[in-house]
Amino acid sequence: MDINGAVVLVTGANRGIGAEFVELLKQRGATKIYAGARDASTIVAAGVHPLELDITDPAQVEAAAAAAGDAEVVINNAGISTGTSLVTGDEALIRREMETNFFGPLLVTRAFAPVLGRNGGGAILNVISALSWFTLPGAGAYAASKAAAAALTDSTRLELAAQGTHVVAVHMGLVDTDMARTVEAPKIAPSDLARAGLDAVESGSQEVLADDWARFVKAGLADDPRVRYEQILTALGG
Repeated sequence: MDINGAVVLVTGANRGIGAEFVELLKQRGATKIYAGARDASTIVAAGVHPLELDITDPAQVEAAAAAAGDAEVVINNAGISTGTSLVTGDEALIRREMETNFFGPLLVTRAFAPVLGRNGGGAILNVISALSWFTLPGAGAYAASKAAAAALTDSTRLELAAQGTHVVAVHMGLVDTDMARTVEAPKIAPSDLARAGLDAVESGSQEVLADDWARFVKAGLADDPRVRYEQILTALGG
């Protein structure tokens, strides 16, 4: 579908990747942009419609769907990383990541699916991660939540096909945002990631491998896990 003239909702729109989505949507001629954040006062972009939207709060999600009843594209961007291991980490933090990175996009999708259906089908873009396909020490909770988000994307793509809703998954390695500020490794610019995602919405692609790392990890999925992780650790210099 064409972004020019579209009405779009972006979650986690106040900074990082979400803020870049907002700016690129304006450049591509989106008619209206609903910018969601847990604290709407942190949204400083001009010409947008701020929404108080904690995606883990069902009431706020339903209120957003009512307020943005003309939405044609939904960008599920909001997410967190707590650096929690699955075996020894705090269970509350593990649940927090699942609530934000899986159940949050699920709530948004469920609330906005009827809206998109009434408005011609539209599109849903889910920002996921190459960590949906592998994990590292300390990243267990994040990887599990992103693997669940990838399955959510596949499932909702099938479930919403009949109403004409295009569902896109965006995978990448590290992005140059606050979330990855302590990691010394190559990072993709948030604007490049957002551009790749919007290109997929417009072209009809169902999956985006936004950088070399995402392409590298996916290429090894058919390998035996031992071989695959040896390749990953070698690439990481470990």
